[in-house]
Amino acid sequence: MKVSILMITYNHAPFIAQALDSVLMQQVDFEYEIVVGEDCSTDATRKTLIEYRQKFPDKIRLLLPEKNLGMIRNFAATFQECRGEYIALLEGDDFWTSTSKLQRQVDYLDAHPECAASFHNVEIIYENDDKAPHLFHGKNLKPFFTQRDIVSDFFIPTCSTMCRNRLFKQFPDWYYDMPMGDWPLHVMNSGHGNYAYIDEPLASYRVHSGGIWSQIKKRDALQKSIYAAQTINGYLEYKFAKFIRKKIAMMEYETALTLIEERELKSAFSHAWKALLASPFYFKVYQRIISNIFLRGLLVQLKPPSAVAAGTKDVR
Repeated sequence: MKVSILMITYNHAPFIAQALDSVLMQQVDFEYEIVVGEDCSTDATRKTLIEYRQKFPDKIRLLLPEKNLGMIRNFAATFQECRGEYIALLEGDDFWTSTSKLQRQVDYLDAHPECAASFHNVEIIYENDDKAPHLFHGKNLKPFFTQRDIVSDFFIPTCSTMCRNRLFKQFPDWYYDMPMGDWPLHVMNSGHGNYAYIDEPLASYRVHSGGIWSQIKKRDALQKSIYAAQTINGYLEYKFAKFIRKKIAMMEYETALTLIEERELKSAFSHAWKALLASPFYFKVYQRIISNIFLRGLLVQLKPPSAVAAGTKDVR
C-alpha cells in the first residue's frame, strides 16, 4: 500500500460525500486506501460512509467505534490503522481540488527521502458567511521548513499534508491532551526531516459553524494553543524555547486584545503582563501592547462600547 488517506469525521453529513469524491477522483499509478474514523456522528454521516463503502469496498475502510472518542483519540486511532508508506490527511468537511494532488506529493517524497512530509497551499471557503474565498497563504513561502519553523507558528493546512508513515512508534501520552492533532504531529514528524512546500492550491479548507474551532471563543482557542505550545516546548526539551516563547507571547497579546474589545480590562492587562513575561526581549510584543492594549484600555474607560468597537482594529 503506497498511500493511506486518513479521514476523521464527526457530523459532516453535508460535506462527507464531497470529501470522499475528491479522493476517489485522484489519478494515480499506485494503490491507496481511505481509512475513515467516524466518531459516532448524530447526523447521517455514518450512513453515507457505509453507502460509499458498499460501492468502493476495495478502497474504503471504516472505523466505527461504539462510543464517541473525541477528536484527538479518533485521529490517533485512525492514524495507527493506516498501512500506507505515506499518509495523506483530509478531514470530512474539507476536499481536494486537483486530480493530481496525491501523485505529485508521492512523486516528490519518493525523490526526496530527506523530507518527512509535503504540504501545499489551499483555498479557504466560507460556508455560512458572505466572505469571498481566498488563499491560505497569500504570499509565496520558501520551499522547505525545518522543525524550528514548525514550532514557531501554525501555517500548515491539515488537508494539504502528506507525511511518511511510522516516523515514530506511538503517540506519547501528552498528545491525547492536546487541543489540536495536526500541529503536534507536524512537530514530531519534522524531527525526522524537512517539510517541503508546493506553492499551488490543490485543496479547499472549509470554514463553517459546525467546525470544532469555530465553536470556541477566540480567547479560549488562544489559551488552548498556549497550553499546546508549552507542552511541545517540554517535549522538545526546550531546544527551541526562544521561538516557542515568542509564539506564546504573541498569543497572550492576542488574548489581551480580545479582552479589551470585550471591555474586560483587568483580565486584559493580566494577559498583557503574561505576554511580556513569556518573551521579555520580544520588542514587537512591547510595541503592540503599548499601542493596542494600554492605549485602548484608556479608550474603553473614556468612551462608550460602540465608540471603542469602532476604533479597535489591530493592523499587522
